[in-house]
Amino acid sequence: MREYEVLYETIEDGWIMATVPDLPGAVTQGENMDEARSNIREVIELLLGSYREQAFQHASPGVVREMVTVDGNPSAT
Repeated sequence: MREYEVLYETIEDGWIMATVPDLPGAVTQGENMDEARSNIREVIELLLGSYREQAFQHASPGVVREMVTVDGNPSAT
């Protein structure tokens, strides 16, 4: 399980925009916070799945796979 920081901002007509700073392209909106939260979860899952699929498709036959764990975001304020 991974955690991502999500930024929520009220935009025109009261809609809520959700963005994930660590994942370029992870942007969505909702009519309220519940919908924005649900939508951003779906966007994150789809985006990561797409990144993964593209990486596997373009990997050379001799590629070495390894899992790496990183410690949060040291530059967070």
